[in-house]
Order: sequence, then structure tokens, then C-alpha cells
Amino acid sequence: MVDERPARADPAANGALLHVRSLVKHFPVRSGLLQRVGAWVEAVDGVTFSVAEGETLGLVGESGCGKTTVGRTILRLVEPTAGSVRFQGLDVFSLGRRELKALRRDMQIIFQDPFSSLDPRMPIGESIAEGLTVHGVRGREAAATVRSVLDEVGLHQGLARRYPHEFSGGQRQRIGIARALALRPKLIVCDEPVSALDVSIQSQVLNLLKDLQREHGLTYLFIAHNLSVVEHISDRVGVMYLGKIVELTGRRELYANPLHPYTKALISAIPVPDPLLRRERIILPGDVPSPVDPPPGCVFHPRCPMAVGVCERVTPELRDVGAPGARHEVACHCVG
Repeated sequence: MVDERPARADPAANGALLHVRSLVKHFPVRSGLLQRVGAWVEAVDGVTFSVAEGETLGLVGESGCGKTTVGRTILRLVEPTAGSVRFQGLDVFSLGRRELKALRRDMQIIFQDPFSSLDPRMPIGESIAEGLTVHGVRGREAAATVRSVLDEVGLHQGLARRYPHEFSGGQRQRIGIARALALRPKLIVCDEPVSALDVSIQSQVLNLLKDLQREHGLTYLFIAHNLSVVEHISDRVGVMYLGKIVELTGRRELYANPLHPYTKALISAIPVPDPLLRRERIILPGDVPSPVDPPPGCVFHPRCPMAVGVCERVTPELRDVGAPGARHEVACHCVG
């Protein structure tokens, strides 16, 4: 399938819908009878990016690198440790409860596990209408909205009275999409929405998300660990490692010309759909360090084949090393 979407300009230059600056989230590790804090899990450590209206930014990396924490912290489902998030010019982290409730109409999430995110004792029509009720939409208007979003995600309106256990995994994920869509948001955080689905169902859900984006002008932060999935749906891609973004650029540029050694290793692991072709696999030594005790300097240097002395002492900044007009940001002392 040939993707003919035009390359998008850098959102930072055009006024983005979402600005994330130096986002930090550390979780305390408690121990002992008094549950004192003995250490901190540095789940997210200085993440910065912007997302333009109508764009899909893919966030990719190994499990435990902080992708989901970024998404949940942006929505304030998890409170931040430091940093700032601005949505349509509003400082999300400074909003009170009433203001934040109003903002949630415009910022929604699709969870990774569609079954655990649905109340098993509640018909799916009521689950979809729950957000509408919270925001004061009830009665016939809410019922009409539920019927409309069910139709948009490819489910019959008569299924609204059924319970979550009566649906397949793919259908439950469509219900999750319908819940996020009911309030007509502008931004949806897609937290690995297809990772629990069969490959054939994954493509259906991804195409549905793309169709809904075109129809409603949605903006996605798409979190995944499967680079093939991210390539299919994203306009730009950010690669995370141990709580930091190590590379951020356009989708085509990333897959054609990866610069960070970690990105190169990830892309080398993507299967090639041709038995006559082989991609040289890059095997990284060692394991991912613990986020409780990350290494000094560049967090990737203990596994990096390009590491030099400065990598052990100085944390590299995410900087643009791309050609004029083609923004390509990399956090690496040995690139550029």
C-alpha cells in the first residue's frame, strides 16, 4: 500500500495544538513499616515535543520506556513531577478541578486493554454515554450520540444493550474508540490501541482511526511498541528510551534514514515481507538499565556501539541535525 500523504511541517513552527516541554514524572519507591521513600522511578525525564492540529505523532519504544506515562501525564490522569503541557494555549497543569473537567471534553484516551477499561456490569451503551452524562448531556441527545458513534465505529446500534463479555476483542476496542469519540474531542491519546488484537483486526482498527481522523479533524498521540504499526499511521515519530526521547522526525525520514543507534537497532528488527531479502540485524548488548538507577550521561551509552568518553558524563540534548526544511532531532553526541 502506497501512502501518498504529504509530509507535514514542523508543528513548533506553525503553532501546535499540544506543546509538551521538559515533562518529568518520577514515582516514589516506598519500603519498610513506615513506607518511607527509599528511591524514585524516573519514568519520564525531560520529554519535549509538539503536535499540530490534525497530526498523528507516534511515540515508540520498548516496554517500560515511559510512553504510557507520558500520555497519562499529559491528560493529568497522573500528576506530573515537573515540566509543562499547553493545550490550545492553556496551561494544563495549572487548571483547577472545574477547568480541567471542561478541558476533558477536548482530550480523551483509548486504553490498551479494551476489556478492563469497560465495566462488565454495564451495557456498552451506558459506558459510552457515561462521559456525556458527566458533562451534562442526557436523555435523547445522549442516546442519539451513542447511536451515532456506534455507527461511526462500525457497530450496529442495537448492540448498545449488550455487555462487554458478549463482544470480541476487536469489537471491544471499537467500543473504546466510540467512548473516546462521544464527546467530539480534538486530541485523543491512543495508548497501544491495537497491541492486544490479531494482526488482521489491527489493520481494520488502524484504518478506522485514520478514517475518523479525516472525518473529524482529530489529532492523535499514538503510543505503540510495534514500529510497523507506527509507520502505517503516524505523520511524525518520536523514539523513547528509558524516559527520554532520543530521536524525533518525520515518519518517512525516520524509516529511510535513522540516525540514533537505538533507532537503527529497532528498525533492524522489523521483519522484511520478502523471503529473498534480509535486513542486517543489530543486536544490542546487555539489558535496559533500571529507571530507579539510570546511568549518568547518555542513558543509552552502556549498550551503544558508538559510545565515546563524553557519553558517560554529559546528557545529550535533543537537537535538530536535519537538512534545511527537514527537521530531524536526535539526542546523541556522535551524530551530526
